[in-house]
Amino acid sequence: MNMKTEDSIPLHLTRRHFFARGARGIGAAALASLLGSSHSASAEVPGLPKDTRVLHRSPRAKRVIYLFQSGAPSHLDLFDPKPQLVKMNGKPMPESLTRGQRIAQLMGQPLNCVGSRFRFDRHGRSGMEISELLPHIGSIADDIAMVRSMHTEAINHDPGVTLMQTGHQQAGRPAMGSWISYGLGSENEQLPAFVVLASGQGQDQPLLTRYWGSGFLPTNHQGVEFRSGAEPILFVNNPQGISPEIRRRLIDSTREINREHLQAVGDPEIATRIASFEMAYRMQTSVPELMDISKENRATLDMYGAEPGKSSYANNCLLARRLAERGVRFIQLYHRGWDHHNNLPADIAKTAKAVDQASAALVQDLRQRGLLDDTLVIWGGEFGRTPMNQGDSSNGNYGRDHHMKAFSLWMAGGGVRGGTTYGSTDDFGYNTADNPVHANDFQATVMHLLGIEHTRFTHRFQGRDYRLTDVGGEVVRGILA
Repeated sequence: MNMKTEDSIPLHLTRRHFFARGARGIGAAALASLLGSSHSASAEVPGLPKDTRVLHRSPRAKRVIYLFQSGAPSHLDLFDPKPQLVKMNGKPMPESLTRGQRIAQLMGQPLNCVGSRFRFDRHGRSGMEISELLPHIGSIADDIAMVRSMHTEAINHDPGVTLMQTGHQQAGRPAMGSWISYGLGSENEQLPAFVVLASGQGQDQPLLTRYWGSGFLPTNHQGVEFRSGAEPILFVNNPQGISPEIRRRLIDSTREINREHLQAVGDPEIATRIASFEMAYRMQTSVPELMDISKENRATLDMYGAEPGKSSYANNCLLARRLAERGVRFIQLYHRGWDHHNNLPADIAKTAKAVDQASAALVQDLRQRGLLDDTLVIWGGEFGRTPMNQGDSSNGNYGRDHHMKAFSLWMAGGGVRGGTTYGSTDDFGYNTADNPVHANDFQATVMHLLGIEHTRFTHRFQGRDYRLTDVGGEVVRGILA
């Protein structure tokens, strides 16, 4: 039925829309905010609880660049040297460590120790130990805080990535970048607050778009994937025969229709749709200039190892710096190629070489441009790798299975104390030994550096208050400057 009340509010609405419409003016308020000036740290955000519409404390970081190494890099071959494991190479792992434990694919197989074949060197004034595979990252040791005591509950890739990105293994929750876009917005009206770049080989590990989805938050806070090539963002370019003037008229006409619909039903998602059309129009001019790294000088291109016109992790790191300069709030890079179940020595050397130079160059470039102090750079994957061998171990070869009980991650800039090594694992790199850091602790720390109290930053959905850190999370104060 299509009945109306005396004040002409339609009654054929869903229950959700009825309550939204009853909050008199919420749709109009959302539209005004979305179409008005860019969100600042003190701007009111549609739908956000009143006490979280401003920063909770003075932020140390204004933006985040998250270099996510998809597939789970081996902490034992990159960041966490274990001489005892090397001495025990080929011998059975102590049963006291492995008995009754979850092991992804090694159940029923001999659980033999496999030490890293790579040398670890000390770097910087701090003397931080980092693998010979990452000499460039070693050169920035005094800028980074190395966390060697990360742990998680996820033992397989998809739930592992989902937990690191959204705070929970269950699919459908907002990504960290979406939460930060929702709370802080963007400093640039011409670009989204949350941008995603991807590189590397898949190894049958797909990058699902829900890893940067907005979940139950308004959809204008989802990540926008930028691609290399002639069309950096799908479906943004005008079709053949459509001029910018025609496109402007089409958007204006569509906006008016959506405004009327918004007034009728009060659904804030209509406001986000209007904002998305406007953002797409603005990106038609802002994105081509942004993506053209050929305008960078030769010294900068060489520092990153970037090559204009190609798709690579190096190019994406340089683009991340350009996005940071332009006020993008959360820049998420994904690089695949770390799932080394066998042939690890040869394969990890290739993957490490692909990311080492550009990762370090990004930190160095941000520093020399005065951006590192308020830009938080994060480098890490979804979990670690086992100290037990998987696959062929002859002729110095070996592989490692998934390992959730211990792994490493580093951060730089944005209020982090450089030259810090935090936490440790046991002699085999199997369990955390001191100062364990859960994935939710890591997320709470990122929010803290951005000036947000993670327990107060919530969104009510289906009768429950949700937050990025779910029901856990403690700020890791030992790595703060």
